Amino acid sequence: MKILGILNITEDSFSDGGKYLEPSAALAHARALTQDADILDIGAASSNPDAAPVAPQVEIARLESVLPQLQRANIPLSIDSYATEVQRWALQHNVEYLNDIHGFPDEALYPELAASRAKLIVMHSVQEGGKATPMDVPPSQIMDRIRRFFAARIAALTKAGIARDRLILDPGMGFFLGTDPETSLAVLRGLPSLKSEFGLPLLVSVSRKSFLRKITGRAPSEAGPASLTAELFASMNGADLIRTHDPKALRDSLEVWAKLSGNKP
Repeated sequence: MKILGILNITEDSFSDGGKYLEPSAALAHARALTQDADILDIGAASSNPDAAPVAPQVEIARLESVLPQLQRANIPLSIDSYATEVQRWALQHNVEYLNDIHGFPDEALYPELAASRAKLIVMHSVQEGGKATPMDVPPSQIMDRIRRFFAARIAALTKAGIARDRLILDPGMGFFLGTDPETSLAVLRGLPSLKSEFGLPLLVSVSRKSFLRKITGRAPSEAGPASLTAELFASMNGADLIRTHDPKALRDSLEVWAKLSGNKP
């Protein structure tokens, strides 16, 4: 199990917008996260439904303010962006992972993806582009949609010369799946079938998501226990990577679970 710690260098992320916009605050938080996280997932533009648009040049400037220091510290980095210009910049800076909420739809970038060594987090979302605009998708339909998306995208990426073993699949959660909490719950329950069908590593990102807050009635700052419960469920049902705001809580919980179950965390 690998843990990705979330670092939002944004003004309006739903969970911690503005807290880490200043480089000094971002770097301090990055150091804290990587005490327990294996990888740092950095986003410089929020994808939540209420977020304002951010130009690629602004994303890049925010990333440039922290990337050199983090790379000098040998911290494995993932860049979370769906902007081709930002992804191209990240590839030029040899980051270890690229994370795209739309699963790399821009075929013009494929030759550069193929020439790189970065792992690609291929995420499914019901939105075809842009941020997570609320949509209503029935729980009964979501798994078939995810399967069709992954089958098509894996075929396109591998045909372009991108090695299959560089791909990590993320089915999406919360508003990326729809407004009904049951839709996200259905996908969590369906993780074993996705693992069996595609045979690739699965990443799950439920931390402080809308569906958990709707179930519990909690604010993002109070959604830690619900997030941890869903993360542990995901880890027991096939997730190989968990993306979270609280790597310490997840790391400790996995250690205790491993002791109780006799398995390695």
